[in-house]
Amino acid sequence: MEHIDLEEQVMGIIINAGQSRSLCYEALRHAKQGQFEEADGLMKEAQEFANQAHLVQTKLIEADEGTGKTKMTLVMVHAQDHLMTSMLAKELVSELIDLHKKTA
Repeated sequence: MEHIDLEEQVMGIIINAGQSRSLCYEALRHAKQGQFEEADGLMKEAQEFANQAHLVQTKLIEADEGTGKTKMTLVMVHAQDHLMTSMLAKELVSELIDLHKKTA
């Protein structure tokens, strides 16, 4: 895997994970206002971005084949942090939206 291509892929994780996280919090803002259809739509959109980030991560893992062929860089660690925090945000925001729905 060429160095520039690898950087582009890693940036794809960061961008997609960040967009997913942003959409989750936007969905939560809508849920707090009782706008549940909008919140649900945003959460679906967030999942699409999360899927894209996860797909890139999976491709990188497959390319490495568990052998350490892929050079680990700080930006790769940063991308993994973005992906994991966006996944956590999505899970927590989903629970918060459910709570808002129950109390509406």
